[in-house]
Amino acid sequence: MTEFNGKIELDIRDSEPDWGPYAAPTAPENSPNILYLVWDDTGIATWDCFGGLVEMPAMTRIAERGVRLSQFHTTALCSPTRASLLTGRNATTVGMATIEEFTDGFPNCNGRIPADTALLSEVLAERGYNTYCVGKWHLTPLEESSMAATKRHWPTSRGFERFYGFMGGETDQWYPDLVYDNHPVNPPGTPEDGYHLSKDIADKTIEFIRDAKVIAPDKPWFSYVCPGAGHAPHHVFKEWADKYAGRFDMGYEKYREIVLEKQKSMGIVPPETELSPINPYLDVKGPQGESWPLQDTVRPWDSLGDEEKKLFTRMAEVFAGFLSYTDAQIGRILDYLEESGQLDNTIIVVISDNGASGEGGPNGSVNEGKFFNGYIDTVEESMKLFHHLGGHRPTTTTPSGGRWRSTHPTSCSSATHRMKAASPTRQSSPGPTVLRRAARSATTTSTSATSLRRFTTCWV
Repeated sequence: MTEFNGKIELDIRDSEPDWGPYAAPTAPENSPNILYLVWDDTGIATWDCFGGLVEMPAMTRIAERGVRLSQFHTTALCSPTRASLLTGRNATTVGMATIEEFTDGFPNCNGRIPADTALLSEVLAERGYNTYCVGKWHLTPLEESSMAATKRHWPTSRGFERFYGFMGGETDQWYPDLVYDNHPVNPPGTPEDGYHLSKDIADKTIEFIRDAKVIAPDKPWFSYVCPGAGHAPHHVFKEWADKYAGRFDMGYEKYREIVLEKQKSMGIVPPETELSPINPYLDVKGPQGESWPLQDTVRPWDSLGDEEKKLFTRMAEVFAGFLSYTDAQIGRILDYLEESGQLDNTIIVVISDNGASGEGGPNGSVNEGKFFNGYIDTVEESMKLFHHLGGHRPTTTTPSGGRWRSTHPTSCSSATHRMKAASPTRQSSPGPTVLRRAARSATTTSTSATSLRRFTTCWV
């Protein structure tokens, strides 16, 4: 119970009130705003600011005024990385050893961050910040994500004043399953109207910040913004995929060589870095002699037929367009902050929760549901929907070779940034003072055997 420091007498004229316990917390003057941008399933060899061939002008805009860390890794899975990022603890100590869909009854893997483990949102809200969560959550067990649930592990119960996004690991980018605060809502448009979830997330981020700023212009905010890109399904308008036509025709093996040389010249990886071989674990057997899973194998580019190459390159174009389109929406957030005079006093943290996705199997997929039921798409089946890739129909995801292309198992990468008094870009391994500012909460140990996915793109 809060102590009352006033005075209560028989006569009100002799009494003194104490409003202290009821006063809203106030942040120190000129406290910086904080913007977390958490990408999904995006490997180190993807973005152009890390040597990749996918154009990301908004990410480059941040990186050029900040610091890229080259000795950084996340966990190999969505929920553990996000739990570590928000709590500053190893995911296994907060019940999040795996994704919410695979939790069990053990303390390290129950899918529920304990109430006595503070989230960054809770700490900042108690210190006078407005707090917003927009986009992917993926920190609530499936059985507690319905409208009949207690909502104890929903964003608005964990320090976020406002939430707009989706509860699970992924959603359709055209017709998403959306939650607004604690209730489901329909998307405000259709793809025929120009709707896309990435744009919607940017719109809501700007709206939430603006709503509070018009009332309390000096109050700082923390926005935790998590687009669905580049997690499957890879959905984007056709013109964004078409801008990459022919960009990946060299195949994923040659792509890796090109990007590695660029990364060496940028100082992102050491000059002696070598690429890992294709399918290095193919000869590994399970305890009962089981072969290495076919889902996790890469088909050599030179072994593919013309139809297969055509399909795989188009899937890569769609994936690249998806990332570039989402980057453009984040650019709108940066533009708003700059136009409203907030950008120079905003700490921006950019991270991908893990490396590239492996859900596509060796042939990619136009029906991701097959992967979750143990089936491998055939090229013949996918080619029937080839002309719809980059449209509204297929739930596309790239083949294993696409994951291998985007995620070099040779190095990890991250960066730190504060727009105010920005320093020149640093591409070498940063000192501990850089990590202490904001990256410490994001630094976790991989808890998955899927080691390729832990190599990711990140900066703070």
